[in-house]
Amino acid sequence: MARAMPLMDGRAPHAEAGFAPGAETSPEIRNEIGNLAQSEGTGAWGKRMSDNVAYALLVYTGLQIFVTIHALRETGSSFLPMLALVVLVAAIIPLCRRFERRWEDVCADDRDAVVHAMYRRDQLVLWGLAGGLPFLLTGLFKGFVAVT
Repeated sequence: MARAMPLMDGRAPHAEAGFAPGAETSPEIRNEIGNLAQSEGTGAWGKRMSDNVAYALLVYTGLQIFVTIHALRETGSSFLPMLALVVLVAAIIPLCRRFERRWEDVCADDRDAVVHAMYRRDQLVLWGLAGGLPFLLTGLFKGFVAVT
């Protein structure tokens, strides 16, 4: 279903045609109109953060594989990939899920500067973890292998 775009003067297109929401319409149509109005006014912060988490997990996993394989060639250890996988499952995925849950029920306007700043902060932390954690973990594992 196509979304109704507001006219230049701020009125919705159905207002110009004489359509008044709720007047002689079925409950399904009123519900759809309400959903469209709500989705146009909110930023869908939860969806945005969910997308960021999905892409960050892909980047993290790709980096983790690349860095781990490189470390395997250097150390010759076979337990390193298993330990990295355990860390991924046991710590990273639940941590990312916390980012998603935090933003699931946020229904603020896109122009809300406070919410936008909090979102950007969470986004930077998420991407910092996704980009830096594979190197940090592999460095720790390589150090552990060197000590043992």
